[in-house]
Amino acid sequence: MQYVKITPSAEEYLAGLLAKQNAEGIAVRIFVADPGTPNAETCLAYCRPDEVKITDEFTDLASFRLYVEPNSVPYLEESMIDYSADRMGGQLTIKAPNAKMPKVDDDSPIEAQINYYLYTEINPGLASHGGTVNLVGMVEEEGKNIAILQFGGGCQGCSSVDLTLKDGVEKTLVEKVPGLDGVRDETDHTMRDNAYM
Repeated sequence: MQYVKITPSAEEYLAGLLAKQNAEGIAVRIFVADPGTPNAETCLAYCRPDEVKITDEFTDLASFRLYVEPNSVPYLEESMIDYSADRMGGQLTIKAPNAKMPKVDDDSPIEAQINYYLYTEINPGLASHGGTVNLVGMVEEEGKNIAILQFGGGCQGCSSVDLTLKDGVEKTLVEKVPGLDGVRDETDHTMRDNAYM
């Protein structure tokens, strides 16, 4: 199964780099460092035969084998490696839209779904006020699944946080995450040093 789309120009460029290594059986490895975090980085490396792990996924291309670190697989969905030639030689680019947060569906764990929507939909809006919100955990209260959230940055101590919580965060999450019945804020809002309002 191919997890990463490699354009013909990128395959040719990488094959050329491998040929210069003068090492028999050398391949390419792709992985995500710090996957599922804001610091996630998609990386390519040479992979010598003695560095191959039995758990590695792989794809055989016309020119070489591409190894994929198994923990990186969900974060590399819909990724692409491309090479564009220019006057300065060219540039290899890796696009991995799910590196910081893997794609989720209705079968994904509820925590993964909540984190996905916090990261992709809610936090980008809160960032304009210097704020963030994170999932602390889940609890069951009177048969209902409640997400415990913690606000930070400009949202901590903000006078509008209750409105943000109920009309923004809770409404979005309950609509998008099956099985989630509500949210609760666990933030200490007495700290108002960086509050937006």
